[in-house]
Amino acid sequence: MIHSQNMPHGHYEVMAAVLVVLWCLCACQLAVSIEHESSSCSSSYDYSEALEKAILFFEGQRSGKLPAQQRVKWRGDSALTDGMLENVNLVGGFYDAGDNVKFGWPMAITVTLLSWVALDYEEEISSVNQLGYLQSAISWGADFLVQAHTSPTTLYTQVGDGNADHRCWERPEDMDTPRTLYKVTPNSRGTEPAAEAAAALSAASIVFKSVDPNYSAKLLSTSRSLFEFADRYRGSYQGSCPFYCSFSGYQDELLWAATWLYRATGEDKYMNYIVSNQGWSQAVSEFSWDNKFAGVQAILAKEFYGGKKNLSKFNNDMESFACALMRGSSSVQIRATPGGLLYTRDSSNLQYVTSASLVLLAYARTLGSAHVDGVQCGSAHFSPSQIRAFAKSQVDYILGNNPMKMSYMVGFGSKFPLQLHHRGASIPSIQTHAAKIGCNAGYSYYNSQLPNPNVHIGAIVGGPNSNDHYSDLRSDYSHSEPATYINAAFVGSVAALLADTEEGSGKCAVDKKIRGTSHQVDSVY
Repeated sequence: MIHSQNMPHGHYEVMAAVLVVLWCLCACQLAVSIEHESSSCSSSYDYSEALEKAILFFEGQRSGKLPAQQRVKWRGDSALTDGMLENVNLVGGFYDAGDNVKFGWPMAITVTLLSWVALDYEEEISSVNQLGYLQSAISWGADFLVQAHTSPTTLYTQVGDGNADHRCWERPEDMDTPRTLYKVTPNSRGTEPAAEAAAALSAASIVFKSVDPNYSAKLLSTSRSLFEFADRYRGSYQGSCPFYCSFSGYQDELLWAATWLYRATGEDKYMNYIVSNQGWSQAVSEFSWDNKFAGVQAILAKEFYGGKKNLSKFNNDMESFACALMRGSSSVQIRATPGGLLYTRDSSNLQYVTSASLVLLAYARTLGSAHVDGVQCGSAHFSPSQIRAFAKSQVDYILGNNPMKMSYMVGFGSKFPLQLHHRGASIPSIQTHAAKIGCNAGYSYYNSQLPNPNVHIGAIVGGPNSNDHYSDLRSDYSHSEPATYINAAFVGSVAALLADTEEGSGKCAVDKKIRGTSHQVDSVY
């Protein structure tokens, strides 16, 4: 405080001017600070909302008899006689994408990924009251996989004639195309879907271990049987080509299943299987429904840093995966669009983006927990926080931070895809149009230029092209079609970012409160 009692009169004007200047400087600095904070807050996305909507999507993909608590009201019961052709019960499960076929292999990876997320991010997901919904999605798919394993040497892998289905455009509730059944047996082998189903059920068994021990035990028992079947009768899955053919072989699925069985049981026989077959592991640049090596490596890297030094091969391959994706790496293999999106291949590219983000976030967390300073990629070094930030940039791109300034998740943000390539979403629901809409009649909706009548909230589309452009055309299925495994991986990515969001949201809320109080605008928050 400046005392002015003995100050000469002429100095009052000088001091007043100084005070005015100081006040202006402080006010300007405060304004800049507020603007910076406001900008910082506004650039964040609500990951809790994204998580909720990404999980809700699975209710719109349900097949079978819908439960009373079904939240997606434009859907109805469908495919209630699946399996009848061979006197087995194959009702339920998920439609994989925008069609009405049930493919067991992508359904299984969906269940595995959702279970992985539920286990590793249980606290974060519980904090936003989504764990119950996530568990419901897991059990909906797991139940079908259990039913599909009708004998120790049989697994049904597909329900529906894919070619006939793709020639029709009709709601699943009206579906009248053949519900042809495909299965793998010792005479028609398919190690990949059988091993993936084993991975899915062992992962799900951990999720439900404390929730429903009997159900968990059933899942684990079925998983053991499937793994034995997959491993004993090795042979690559080619039965339903051209849909979901195996390109990477079955070694990744066998390692993936053994890894999840070890995590579920802690039994040495599964770890011995992993170690004795570690030569199968490859340095890869994608994680997908077909290629599981990076997922195996991410989980076993955590075991490596936990003390199992005989798993160094998997950690080394995981480092290679990170180096293949990180911008600035001397060994980068996956190009990026001008807007910064990882671009693996043109068809449904976001499936590779969401899965890569899931793996990178899991690995960054492992490195951070183990107090490892990062990964060396030639001359470039990436810390866990840098890897995390890169994965976050991919998530944010999907949610709206992209050249199109649109969200690629339906129902998120103010601008999102309106012409989703999805039969049920593009045709009026049976609640609003009870009369049957047949195979060919549905094409009037397919060819319509109007937005879909049903907003399939949470659906993530295939994504933009290599130049960051998205046309939003129902007919452009490689870019406008959603899929369960895209969403499943994305659920993991946003769950991993929830902790940061909660901290950031709290900070933003405080900042908004300060601004609101100083301007008497309490409604800001």
